[in-house]
Amino acid sequence: MDSASPTSWDIIRYAADPLSTAREWSELPEDDRRRRAVQAAQAYDLPPLWSLTQAHLTLFGRAGASASNRTLRTYKQGIARYLDFAQSRAVSLLRPSRDSGALYIRTLEAEGLAPSTVQVHLAAARALYKALRWAGVTDRDPLSDLKPAPEKTAPWDKRQPYREDELRRLLQFASLRDRVLILLCAHGGLRISEAVALHWEDVQLAAGQLTVTGKGGKVRQVRLSKSLKGELLPLRDQAQPGDQEPVIGASQTAARERLRKLCQESGVRYLGWHAMRHYAGTRLTRQTGNLEHAARHLGHSSLETTRIYAKWADSALDEALEGW
Repeated sequence: MDSASPTSWDIIRYAADPLSTAREWSELPEDDRRRRAVQAAQAYDLPPLWSLTQAHLTLFGRAGASASNRTLRTYKQGIARYLDFAQSRAVSLLRPSRDSGALYIRTLEAEGLAPSTVQVHLAAARALYKALRWAGVTDRDPLSDLKPAPEKTAPWDKRQPYREDELRRLLQFASLRDRVLILLCAHGGLRISEAVALHWEDVQLAAGQLTVTGKGGKVRQVRLSKSLKGELLPLRDQAQPGDQEPVIGASQTAARERLRKLCQESGVRYLGWHAMRHYAGTRLTRQTGNLEHAARHLGHSSLETTRIYAKWADSALDEALEGW
């Protein structure tokens, strides 16, 4: 095939966005797609194999072309890990043995990875094999019906929220900008990725709400607490920003480093930013007794996701035992 052709290998390998990648792979003649997939699989070549997988995810995945960059990055890392495993043990991608998938999972577990992390790597490897079957180069599925070993620690014991006294102490040591970020997560229930991506055009102070773009591009309206609104007002006056300016203007990495430093200064245990979101869910559940309120505030699509906050909010057992 002529190298200048619009379906050339270079375009597929270096396409700038998922939809372009999907278009290039889908427009290839089936024989050409099969040939290139075979070559990549035999060489354990990550760039074309990831490109093929990304194309399949875009065309047939649940999120389609709206899959987040974080999701795609996680899948790519998972596929890279599986390729390292397969190549180091001479596992053929096109003709894997029946036991190779189970061996991969147990290898990850032996490395000390948590079941949730193993599950993510398993999902990435499954996506690779779906793409290879789409390309018509294999009919094998060595990862079907496999599950990681169950988690030994209950979810509500593994990821605790910050306590009320810890949050107050962090706010005492925080600057205005840090207080806004803390309250965006602890009162607004935002993920740290959502909080640092927030722009002033997303803040409707008069209406007392935020417009938040979350996972998968889902947009939700978040009510402002009195405290959060009270901190946003002076921050906006201080910065005098335009609508397109970020509220916080920091990377997730910088935000994590800042929280770690604040915890050290204040003597508060470091639980990460997501524990602020857990705080919001737990407090809402405790005060309202209604999981639907917490689910709507946090943007959960399923109450099962929110149910963990009922465990943290329920103090009946502790109160009963105190009287024994």
